[in-house]
Amino acid sequence: MWWYVYLLQSLKDNSWYIGCTNDLKTRLDHHNKGYSKYTKNKIPWKLIYYESGLNKQLAFKREKYLKSGYGRRFLKQRIKPCHVNPATAG
Repeated sequence: MWWYVYLLQSLKDNSWYIGCTNDLKTRLDHHNKGYSKYTKNKIPWKLIYYESGLNKQLAFKREKYLKSGYGRRFLKQRIKPCHVNPATAG
């Protein structure tokens, strides 16, 4: 069974939510239907990053790390938008 650590971004205020699940599609659907008390006030959410693996314990450990200051810095670097100069883009 695959486990996912994921990062959602609220389209309401651009805030982030980091979570862990074994069914990413259903979990995102639950967030957007307001089933989670932690995310229901910031609907809608979009998935902007995830990592997958086969070990549940490692997935929850990774979730804890990504919620830390170092983890958030990692995510900010990882999902930094690419800036392309339209004048030089092929």
